[in-house]
Amino acid sequence: MSRNILCVVEFDRYPEIVVERATWLAKSYNCNLHLLVCDPVTDFLGESYVYLLESQHIADSLRDYQEELLAELTAKIEQAGVQVEVNRSRERHVSDVIRREAAARQPLFVIKGTHYHTPTERASLHSADWDLIRDLDYALWFVKPVAWHDAPVIVAAVDPVNANDKPAYLDRRIIDMASMIAEKCKGEIKVLHTYQRLEEIAQRATWAFKPIKLPIDELDKKIREEHQKALRVLAETSNIPEKTLHLLPGRAYEVLPAFALKHNAGLVVMGALARSKLKLRIIGSTAARALDHIHCDVLVAHGKQD
Repeated sequence: MSRNILCVVEFDRYPEIVVERATWLAKSYNCNLHLLVCDPVTDFLGESYVYLLESQHIADSLRDYQEELLAELTAKIEQAGVQVEVNRSRERHVSDVIRREAAARQPLFVIKGTHYHTPTERASLHSADWDLIRDLDYALWFVKPVAWHDAPVIVAAVDPVNANDKPAYLDRRIIDMASMIAEKCKGEIKVLHTYQRLEEIAQRATWAFKPIKLPIDELDKKIREEHQKALRVLAETSNIPEKTLHLLPGRAYEVLPAFALKHNAGLVVMGALARSKLKLRIIGSTAARALDHIHCDVLVAHGKQD
């Protein structure tokens, strides 16, 4: 198992909370902590084609503030007994920097703050977060500005029927991650699987096909039973108690945020597959769609076979 954790420090993404979460993880897993400080803004302010005395002064002031804050953060990390190393980058393409650093460190987790993405960002997929969800080969922990409670609820979002080309081993990875984190923070795990009822499927089918009369209730019951059976098999093979299982109708990216909020979850663990931007735009990604609407931290397990 890797003994490194990579923490991305972005000064506009509540760095104190991000580093606090990363420090807890590093201490819990007995890992070294690598801070990757990403800040393309001050470098841009100092470039010649936008050069003004005022802009240079602003850039210098920002750098001074950032250095002071970084010194405070590293001091807290060291006080927690965690070994820390700091690297800096002012490159514009943050996701590329993170991928390179992750490839070099091979971290157990990559920790990064996230923010609400505008509809334009979501439509264009123009965001470092989307890039990393799509093709980062390491577990990606998105931090939200929410307090980490003692003994938190950890939600593991699974799909045991393996829809959307999702490999079966990814569910095991999600549950293993959620279980280990819950054990380290003395939390409670809840395993959630969502499915679409026949009525929802039929409503969309009538757009293209002439509707026919079907025994909806009977077929809905069979659909639920099949999903419930698959969820129980997954629980048995993963040594998860049946009392932790939750099966709810609806689309995952709509149900998951409400479920996490209802149970006051501290973390949602879910999976993502490596896809091109075009395929991601056509098929979509539950992790990408749900990220903005989940109130707590989100841990994305990648779909690459080890």
